Amino acid sequence: MPLDMSTLLKTVIAHKASDLHLVAGSEPQVRIDGRLVPLNLPKLTGEEIQSLCYSIITENQKKRFEEELELDFSFNFQEIARFRANYYRTLGKVAAAFRIIPSKIPSIDDLGAPKIFKEIVKREKGMILVTGPTGSGKSTTLAAMLNEINETAHKHIITIEDPVEFIHENKKSLFSFREIGLDTKSFARALKYALREDPDVILIGEMRDAETIQAALTAAETGHLVFGTLHTNSAPQTINRIIDVFPPEAQAQVRAQLSTSLVAVISQALLPKIGGGRIAVHEIMITNPAISNLIRESKIHQIYSQMQLNQQQTGMQTQTKELQKLLMNRIIDKEVALKYSNRPEELSNLIKHM
Repeated sequence: MPLDMSTLLKTVIAHKASDLHLVAGSEPQVRIDGRLVPLNLPKLTGEEIQSLCYSIITENQKKRFEEELELDFSFNFQEIARFRANYYRTLGKVAAAFRIIPSKIPSIDDLGAPKIFKEIVKREKGMILVTGPTGSGKSTTLAAMLNEINETAHKHIITIEDPVEFIHENKKSLFSFREIGLDTKSFARALKYALREDPDVILIGEMRDAETIQAALTAAETGHLVFGTLHTNSAPQTINRIIDVFPPEAQAQVRAQLSTSLVAVISQALLPKIGGGRIAVHEIMITNPAISNLIRESKIHQIYSQMQLNQQQTGMQTQTKELQKLLMNRIIDKEVALKYSNRPEELSNLIKHM
């Protein structure tokens, strides 16, 4: 019996996997708890993968893929789940990666996230950044934060994504979803016009370039709460990455804007737990007068020291302290903690007597 996409996607759901990979010369593989697992199925040819992939897209999408050799899109699957897909080519053959998007929007409590998340989403304006590597759960964290606003406040929330992932039901808030390529030409263009669409909250799926970042900073300064993502691993790295996108002559102005508009940087990673499953580890920086001053004066390297102070009172937390707690509670093992640590030397010193 020939394989079809419906069977493969149902397999992803049944295995509680996060991703499905189709690459010529290999059996289909799924990612479970961060690890790739081959399915007990025949190896696929490039022609078979093309047939599977083309069976769920439109003629326009096929044309776009064949012209651009890349295709990003999202879709609902039989009212069971939603998927984000990327089609690409490898050695001239079609390949694909599918990621499942939970149909139920998680709450902050569902994620077991720090309580400070509920406080920072109450801000009327400013920028909140959720950062981390691909597959670290950034989209899920942002969805939970928007869900908190949706359940507690009457706001107009505009999301600008490529492609749109979580679809929120309007509760107290009103959502406008804008997909790059379908509803707007680019992130920067969508942001420019978003300011004329009476938003209270703006989510930017990816802050890729200086034009988008500048528009996001302007929106945050002018009375909007802006959420964004970057592929960085810590608050200092995130701030440096934003500043470095701009030419030297513009960097002082960007530092000044960041110092007044940045509300928080949440850097996260998903770590394998002892006994199976994964847990999110968050490093949290909340901008205060001291950190604002360090950003403005280009003393980014000193921010970490500020984050270490009075964590109980400030709501800030360092990744090292969180890893230490997880080790003490036997949720993760030492090897995993050191592998994922941003500061393995600091962590080693902290845990050597444990």
